[in-house]
Amino acid sequence: MSKPLKTQAEVATERFNWIAPLLGDELDKSSRSELMRKIAEMGGPSERTLKRYLTAWREGGFEALKPMQGWERPDSKLGDSFDLVVDAAIELRRESPKRSVADIIKILELEEAIPVGSVARSTLQRHLAARGYASSHMSMYTSKGAAARRFKKVHRCQLWHTDIKYSSFVPDIDGEKKQTYLISWIDNATKYIVNARAYFEQTENSVEDSLRLAIQKYGIPNSIFSDCGGQYRSGRLSRICAKLGIRKLSTKPYSPESNGLVENFNKQINKFISEVAFKKPASLAEYNELLLIWVEEYYHNRPHTGLGNISPATAFATDKRPLKFVPTELLREAFLHTDTRKVDKTGCISFSGWLYEVGLAYIGREVEIRFDPSWTDKLEIIHENAEPFIAKKLVIGTNCGTTRELPEHMRTDPPETSRMLDALKKQHQSNPRPSEIATSFKTFWEGGAANV
Repeated sequence: MSKPLKTQAEVATERFNWIAPLLGDELDKSSRSELMRKIAEMGGPSERTLKRYLTAWREGGFEALKPMQGWERPDSKLGDSFDLVVDAAIELRRESPKRSVADIIKILELEEAIPVGSVARSTLQRHLAARGYASSHMSMYTSKGAAARRFKKVHRCQLWHTDIKYSSFVPDIDGEKKQTYLISWIDNATKYIVNARAYFEQTENSVEDSLRLAIQKYGIPNSIFSDCGGQYRSGRLSRICAKLGIRKLSTKPYSPESNGLVENFNKQINKFISEVAFKKPASLAEYNELLLIWVEEYYHNRPHTGLGNISPATAFATDKRPLKFVPTELLREAFLHTDTRKVDKTGCISFSGWLYEVGLAYIGREVEIRFDPSWTDKLEIIHENAEPFIAKKLVIGTNCGTTRELPEHMRTDPPETSRMLDALKKQHQSNPRPSEIATSFKTFWEGGAANV
């Protein structure tokens, strides 16, 4: 059964009882504010509401504490049957925990369980929350996996977290300011930043470059942990991790709270962004240099409550787990990109707007290229008919008439005679010819000139 409605006098009396301890003349402003805080903490009205009641009492006494004339709670329209409405709403919420309150009301109206417009959304939502069936309550049990909780690895480099944060505007090579994106990698156990670097693009190439720099300095981690952004879901990053033996983990969709460690670091980065605005770096290189200084000298040396108030630098340096480095060639191989190109009639391929000399022997053939996205002055060319070799960018000089030599398999010894002329001579000799000239100028003049 619903509770009976309170009269205006009863409501005014209840409000007066809350503010009665605040009416003493011996209380100064500070003491009264402290007492308001305690009343709110004990389950009373908020401090703001208590101030409103107190002002109303001083201006109009008991009558001012009464609700407005005609005041009525929205759920009173249904009277004693409202508890049955809440029970029906709970049943609908249990059927589909993600069903909204507005949809629940709509269903009850369509089923003629309640008159149209008789229940306000805020009213039903308040009652569902009081009974423990608010959407926030249900999400704790219906979301995939357990609720997000803090976790911490035992040793360094067991797990690295990563994220991309919008950072400052920095001048590009042409002087125009562009948005930068800060990609950071933070060690779970020690809160140590193994790499933080800004880029002009938030692409998979930027993510791979930042990871490679971290691995070059601190070795490979057991696992990496990121959100579900497209930069982290690329097939190339998965192949890199597979080649290096790194386990690739990611948050569940729409659950960024599980990557809270790096999110907290991003909030700390806001301090650097505020300071670097005064410095006005002239280039991305200068910006990254200032970022490195801030990380090394400020963030790494500050005590961290999650580490027992020791600094990330101390925690990382004193960890007994050895760093695991990989051979340079293996690291290079893991981060190489691959693609295919067709060799044109000049023996070149086109890549990223540049021409690379492959060789006339490969004209019209398709070759595989391997390259480092951070340095494309040279490409590694792979073809089934040859050993891998390096192709350099084509340099176009002032004189482009240089004759190229044919490859060895296309050359032979120079002939001793012209087969073309020999054949023509033979043909010429075999063709029949008249024994004498049928008409000549001389005979015409001597014999027939008089007849003209």
